[in-house]
Amino acid sequence: MSAQTHAQHINILVTLNEAYLKHLNVMLFSLLRSNPDCTFTVYLLHTDMREAATAETKRILKSRGELVMLEAGSLGLEEAPTTDRFPKEMYYRIFAAKYLPQTLDRVLYLDPDIVVNASVKELYSMPIDGYYFAAASHNGPVTRTFNGVRLHLERGCPYINSGVLLINLAILREEQSYGDVFSYIEKNRTRLFLPDQDVLSGLYGKRIKKLDTLRYNMTERQYRYQRFRGMKIDLDWVRENTVFINYCGKNKPWKAYYSGKLNCFYNEALNALEREAPRERVLTV
Repeated sequence: MSAQTHAQHINILVTLNEAYLKHLNVMLFSLLRSNPDCTFTVYLLHTDMREAATAETKRILKSRGELVMLEAGSLGLEEAPTTDRFPKEMYYRIFAAKYLPQTLDRVLYLDPDIVVNASVKELYSMPIDGYYFAAASHNGPVTRTFNGVRLHLERGCPYINSGVLLINLAILREEQSYGDVFSYIEKNRTRLFLPDQDVLSGLYGKRIKKLDTLRYNMTERQYRYQRFRGMKIDLDWVRENTVFINYCGKNKPWKAYYSGKLNCFYNEALNALEREAPRERVLTV
């Protein structure tokens, strides 16, 4: 009996357009490489993705994963407040329970601009009874106070980064309301800077389980901040202790002006992917 027979199966959710497929491929390759004892179903929630564009993504997943494309459509979002800053796509991860199969009780949402550095099994299996989401916060004392005042967060409620979300689909199907989300956005429209995570934090803060930021949502800013505070953290520490390296914001590792140290993890994953695949089948970054 093969080892894969005993592999843990994990459901992944991603939402993106075709322009980000090349970075999704790097993320998924790093996910597979860091989790050799797991199989995956990757749900790609989209607006108008061409299936032909995902050929390389499917090739990367090969025998250890399946790509399921879900066209979002409206699904009750006709009345959703939208602007250039609040596109309809921002609702997809908020309403993941509405889109994904009823047979799923949880899913791990990952932004495509992430590198997976270690096993996701501990996080995916984490008890989240009573919580809607599990996520990490990037806020220090000053920004925590600012976001608390801006969004009227109750004491103890985290302001989270929405790039990594463990989503409790079962409880959201029972309790989540479109109307509550739309009303919150209309009431706080002028206060929302980062719409999806503002909504998640402001509306559901009491139902979010806080994750260890340095383990589950490491960023360049967090890396610098912890070193500034005197923490003995370096790239070897990140390699041994961090699961997700999140290149959020404008400081992307595929840009010439990237500033920092953590781009080495993205470059390693990209280079390994290019070595593993025929060069003509890898999208140039």
